[in-house]
Amino acid sequence: MRKRLMMLFGLLAVFSLMAAACGSSTDEGTDTTGDSSATTEGGASSATTEGTGTSEAGGATDADCAAEETICIGLVTDVGKVDDKSFNQSAWEGVQEVGETLDATVDFVETTDSTDYATNISSFTDQGYDVIVTVGFALGEATTAAAAANPETYFIGVDQFQAETAPNVAGLIFPEDKAGFLAGALAGLLTKSNTVAQVLGTDLVPPVVAFKEGFDGGVAYTNPDAQVIATYHPGGLDVAFADPDWGATTARQAIDNGADVVFGAGGKTGNGALGEVAKDGGDALCIGVDSDQWETVPEAHPCLVTSAMKLITPGIVDLVTAWNDAKPTSGNFVGEVGLADYHDLASKVPAEVQTEIKELTPKVISGEVPTGYTPS
Repeated sequence: MRKRLMMLFGLLAVFSLMAAACGSSTDEGTDTTGDSSATTEGGASSATTEGTGTSEAGGATDADCAAEETICIGLVTDVGKVDDKSFNQSAWEGVQEVGETLDATVDFVETTDSTDYATNISSFTDQGYDVIVTVGFALGEATTAAAAANPETYFIGVDQFQAETAPNVAGLIFPEDKAGFLAGALAGLLTKSNTVAQVLGTDLVPPVVAFKEGFDGGVAYTNPDAQVIATYHPGGLDVAFADPDWGATTARQAIDNGADVVFGAGGKTGNGALGEVAKDGGDALCIGVDSDQWETVPEAHPCLVTSAMKLITPGIVDLVTAWNDAKPTSGNFVGEVGLADYHDLASKVPAEVQTEIKELTPKVISGEVPTGYTPS
């Protein structure tokens, strides 16, 4: 049923192209039927692959991927790697989870150079994979092109806003500004020096900018007297999320300038910041990003008070499950965001602060309290 449905999508895409050639207009609205912004508290071989990982829950092989009874799901990372303890890893965990549920073959390709996005995607389309997940804003163009060329394949683009709806593409997007706002609101309430900091990936990626500006808004909301030191990585997409040394150096500079809460939002670069703050044994606090980094960055435990989460794993599970049920989402699917649990550092968050954040969370998620972020 799934593969028959994607063949139907293929025919529809062909007909759409024929209509366009005849001068027909198309509907450019986005489909947000997957919007689930609920409150949350608290392989394939490639020349550019440094390592592939395969989990064949169903015992199938790549040669079986074109068969009706076989489900194959592939994931292409951005340069942050599949074990980045953040963004790519959360996506891979979602693929693994739904792969186990559906008894599917799953695999990943790690990208080492952004010029190889298309090549890495084709390593799965050439084998007849049914679902391909591409991770990160930078893969958006390559994903759109691959989807147009392979209408029988279902694509999920993480952090890839779909300005135009294609029947076989879903953009898994998040209101990062809301997660950033909650993190900033907490930082504003916890700082004793009235100086907090952000160590960020590149401003070439809109979700990073959304995190940053949301954080600024949250700090201003709870502590208008606090100063925010925000620093973007100066490099391009190939390095901005994979530079823990720069993250550590930048975090140390912020601490030396009086920051006592540091938000690390930039894959391995942000993780470097968390690890550096942790060296002070909890004298300064840190906030993680994307996933609950208490579970993935144990070296940050001395300082990690929470994480500004994008629930990527359940978002991927939901989208692939809907595809398997012959009800695929196209256009944009808005995933959930929120703060992670305080874990062992709950004692560093006074009861009144915990109450204030708990009461603020649904107001921010619903939009009752604006974040101050305006998409460009």
